[in-house]
Amino acid sequence: MIQAISKQVTFDEFITWYPEDGRYELIDGQVVEMQPTGKHEEVTEFLSRQLILEATREGLPYRFPTRALVKAPSWETGYLPDVLIVDHNALKSEPLWKKAATLTQGTSIPLVVEVVSTNWENDYARKLEDYETMGIQEYWIADYLGLGGKRYIGNQKQPTLSVYQLVKGEYSCQQFRGNDRIESRTFPQLNLTVQQIFSAGE
Repeated sequence: MIQAISKQVTFDEFITWYPEDGRYELIDGQVVEMQPTGKHEEVTEFLSRQLILEATREGLPYRFPTRALVKAPSWETGYLPDVLIVDHNALKSEPLWKKAATLTQGTSIPLVVEVVSTNWENDYARKLEDYETMGIQEYWIADYLGLGGKRYIGNQKQPTLSVYQLVKGEYSCQQFRGNDRIESRTFPQLNLTVQQIFSAGE
């Protein structure tokens, strides 16, 4: 669920205004309040926990901020990803990190995950394009209800986890369903199936 707040603002105004509570994104100068469902939060929490464990196991220098923004190349747009993985070593090159916990460079983000809600078009189209343009190496779309359009997940719409990986500047997609084990360049040793993720909280 999302709710728009009717006032046009710049990205700088947005990060200055951003309150301590609540979850917001800025889309073309429009502040949008994110109101996730319980299942959305269960899937997000499970995925985040599993990836933190994997990063620790593999000794990777990753951090998992929960309220950091990604400033997109689209006009006056900033996203609040469901799961954001940051290379701690790259933060010193991020101009807005210390001031506003905001990332502007795709090279700082090995992996970003969006868990699909009713605004699935943003995840499959707009965010996909922006994350690709930024050069984020890997982008997962966790569509636990199979809400995505047929052009994205096929005619027999079903719960799907899409893994987009950057190849020569463009995303290449691999999709996983059911008991498929997810294949990730960011976490090559990850032993996790789609079913385990999508059954979180049950």
